[in-house]
Amino acid sequence: MRTAAWKSRLWALLALAVWALPAGAAGRPWILVDTGTLTLTVYASNHRALAHFYNIAIGSGGATYEHGRGDGTTPLGVYHIAWIDRHSRFGTFYGLDYPTPAVAGRAYLRGNISAAQYDAIVAAFRAHRIPPQDTPLGGLLGIHGVGAGDPHIQRDINWTDGCIALRNRQLRRLARWLRLGTKVVIR
Repeated sequence: MRTAAWKSRLWALLALAVWALPAGAAGRPWILVDTGTLTLTVYASNHRALAHFYNIAIGSGGATYEHGRGDGTTPLGVYHIAWIDRHSRFGTFYGLDYPTPAVAGRAYLRGNISAAQYDAIVAAFRAHRIPPQDTPLGGLLGIHGVGAGDPHIQRDINWTDGCIALRNRQLRRLARWLRLGTKVVIR
């Protein structure tokens, strides 16, 4: 039964992949987060580097394709800015559309989320809404600053719960390229 249900969900996921980019995303700058070198680079649509940010921080648990709620890891993959909170304790918070249908599909196959949770994530994606943030996959992941914290913390450790953090000054500079729908590739 699980296989038949998965096949129908797989077709829905493939259909979503055809129009996965938000409207108007073509031609926009995009972000590459390199978790190995702890850098964030802004690229123009022609792949020309516009800005580099060094000594960023990721999750204290490292980076992985198998992120789960509370594990402190940064999820690898392709995401988009889905919301902006200008009143975050870390300065402006640029929330990612995590978990995506692809992430949810893998988790469903492993038995980490239910069919109802998978369907809710896909439905949110189709409606261009923020996906459920309270499943076992976690949520509330994004790009932010250090707020009132030590601006030099990133020289020593990866300290976030899974987010990408920059110094506040770096975040203010990066903000010129961050909009709803901006693509963020985390590798």
